[in-house]
Amino acid sequence: MSGCTSLTSLPNEMANLSSLRSLHLNWCTSLLSLPNDLRKISSLKELYLVDCSSLKSLPNELKNLSSLERLDLSHCSSLTSLPNELENLSSLKILNLSHCSSLSSLSIELRNLSSLAVLCLWGCSSLTSLPNELINLSFLTSLNLSGCSSLISLPNNMTKLSSLKILNLSYCSSLTSFLNNTANFSFLKVLY
Repeated sequence: MSGCTSLTSLPNEMANLSSLRSLHLNWCTSLLSLPNDLRKISSLKELYLVDCSSLKSLPNELKNLSSLERLDLSHCSSLTSLPNELENLSSLKILNLSHCSSLSSLSIELRNLSSLAVLCLWGCSSLTSLPNELINLSFLTSLNLSGCSSLISLPNNMTKLSSLKILNLSYCSSLTSFLNNTANFSFLKVLY
């Protein structure tokens, strides 16, 4: 359904697609909301909402997508926050929030995203800080903060992210301090 630029909403009947594993709604620039009944598609593993620039929020009911492994919300420039209930997505491996330029904070309890391996916040220019719970993401291998121009600091104890291999801090022009004691980051393979 990608590229349906006049689509403003989805029918609740989509919940009847019980075998659906991947839903692509990329470039649906007029999409305002997702149906609450989307939660009934328990087999959904991938949800792509790239450049849904009119989407301002996500339904709390997304928490019931227990099989969801990939959530791509990149370029959702009107998205201002994430529902706290996203913390229940324990199967989530990839969360892409690139260029969500209105997103000022990550209000979800990240520590509950126990399978998260990739967190991409590239170009989230309004993001000023990261939650300290970030350090509890024991499977996180890639953290992209490139272009987070309002980001002032990183959480303390980033060395607890022992699975982290790639860290991108390029163009974080407001970052006032870097990782303390870089010797403790010997697990990093790539640092931008």
